[in-house]
Amino acid sequence: MARFTTLSRYTLGLLLVVAGVLHFVAPTPYVRIMPPYLPAPLMLVYLSGLCEVGLGIGLLFRRTMRWAAWGTVALFIAVLPANVYMAQANDSLFHLPAWLVWGRLPLQLVLIAWAWSHTRKAERLVF
Repeated sequence: MARFTTLSRYTLGLLLVVAGVLHFVAPTPYVRIMPPYLPAPLMLVYLSGLCEVGLGIGLLFRRTMRWAAWGTVALFIAVLPANVYMAQANDSLFHLPAWLVWGRLPLQLVLIAWAWSHTRKAERLVF
């Protein structure tokens, strides 16, 4: 079980790092889903990307994994308004299939649960 948990944590960490890097490489799609009531959308995109990279790296190490997991839970909750806005504004801004944009919302809950699963006791690891 510890190997599965470690693989799960590393996978989540890698996904966060890749997603975070994409915030810097291609920020435009992230800026577009930023709700208009939030200030400085590009800065928020960069900030969330930086958080994703940092938390993803934090998940890789036993000493920081629990804090990083709690931070990831908080981050996934914090970005939920952008996913809701994307679904609500899809017809006028994005023109994506409705099942795709609305399907992201339950997926966000899965991601929160995934990150939360790593907030519990540490696995028995050397790394």
